[in-house]
Amino acid sequence: MVWLAWAGYLAWLLAGTADFLCHRATDLPHTSGLGESAMHLVQLGLIGTGVFALLLLEIGWAVWALLALLVLAHAVVGYIDTRRAYGCREIRPFEQHVHSVLDMGPWIALGLVIAASWSSAAEPGWALRLRQPPLSAAVWALALAPAALLCGVPALLELRAALAARRGAPV
Repeated sequence: MVWLAWAGYLAWLLAGTADFLCHRATDLPHTSGLGESAMHLVQLGLIGTGVFALLLLEIGWAVWALLALLVLAHAVVGYIDTRRAYGCREIRPFEQHVHSVLDMGPWIALGLVIAASWSSAAEPGWALRLRQPPLSAAVWALALAPAALLCGVPALLELRAALAARRGAPV
């Protein structure tokens, strides 16, 4: 079950990479620019906070609620992001389908986290507690390294290009 969840996570991250490639193909730095790029960083921050919560904290009601709020905020920011881009740059059909994956991934993950931890949490409680024992460094690396490489780096490159375009420098 864990490997299947990790494969789904990687597929979702690859969809993020595909989305950044779509942005590059439609010249985001010179169209919707810095505003849309900033929205992408906000979305990454929201989901990244959820990933850190899963890695760091015991799973119970408080973490479920935190994850639900982060996923909802991600959806709202995603809507604002798309509205910002609409009319500024072309959002092609492939990118629209990529957005479907990116939009549904966090909701599916939330459901899986709740389902997987429901039976193991006899009395989940509302306290935020550090995991005991902590997850291994390998688990942290398997969660964070692909996210950094597949989405973090492309997001920062997109931001750099949008800042350069704003300054009138070559992208």
